[in-house]
Amino acid sequence: MLSPGQIIPEYGSYLRIERAMSANTVSSYLSDLELFFAGTESVPEEVTADDIVAYFSGRPEISKRTQARILSALRSFFNYLIMEGYVADNPCDKVDAPKIGRRLPEVLSVEEVGDMISSVGTDDWKDLRDRALLEVMYGCGLRVSEAVGLKIREIYFREGFVRITGKGDKQRLVPMGDMASEALQSYLQARPEPDDGNSAAYVFLNARGGRLSRVGAFNIVRARALAAGVTKHISPHSLRHSFATHLIANGADLRAVQEMLGHESILTTEIYTHIDAGTWQNTIRTCHPRK
Repeated sequence: MLSPGQIIPEYGSYLRIERAMSANTVSSYLSDLELFFAGTESVPEEVTADDIVAYFSGRPEISKRTQARILSALRSFFNYLIMEGYVADNPCDKVDAPKIGRRLPEVLSVEEVGDMISSVGTDDWKDLRDRALLEVMYGCGLRVSEAVGLKIREIYFREGFVRITGKGDKQRLVPMGDMASEALQSYLQARPEPDDGNSAAYVFLNARGGRLSRVGAFNIVRARALAAGVTKHISPHSLRHSFATHLIANGADLRAVQEMLGHESILTTEIYTHIDAGTWQNTIRTCHPRK
């Protein structure tokens, strides 16, 4: 019989190496699997659809969105077992996924983004860092992991773009506007020497001279929003979402936005770019041949 303690790490290696999933996604999948098998006290070959349903029933505290994520992890895991010849069927195929609505982050107005950036001073290198972080995240539509993982050698000031390594280590080129470029250059001129060699390659540093973390970026965005009087519950992803929404609202092609965001599917881009109906109606009236 398969031991969860043995097969789960092997599955993790498969996700990292063959599927090229991000470290955060792999960690989330493995954690869900470990909790599932600890809760069911069953071995992988014997898991049934009833076991999965019973597991969710025994955890009424978890949301439908979390249930969907766990089910996704289980489905991927059992597909791996089928591929390796350990089991013949995927028990998740007989489990209905919970119906969840689209959860969209808060959208900032153009004025609110401007207020956040304008509220940041320029006297201290950390202020220059915060301004550059906000400009780049909003100006290039970056995920927080992409922003804190940005390296100096991946910025092309003369050409006006940045090279981003996104999910699954997939790279894309994203145009960089003048405001983001100027903010980055001002920050890099004032940026202190990092305390360790591992942080030297990265653009954004924390106050101690090490590489800025995801949590650090979250704190910066929220602090700057409060300082600017923005009362919405926002996160770094709100800047990315606002980037896409504002582009679409101003007439950008959805495919172009998809490329800049690094989405594999155009459907994902549509979820992130929920603009008002009036914009679509105006587009149809303007562009349709029988308007």
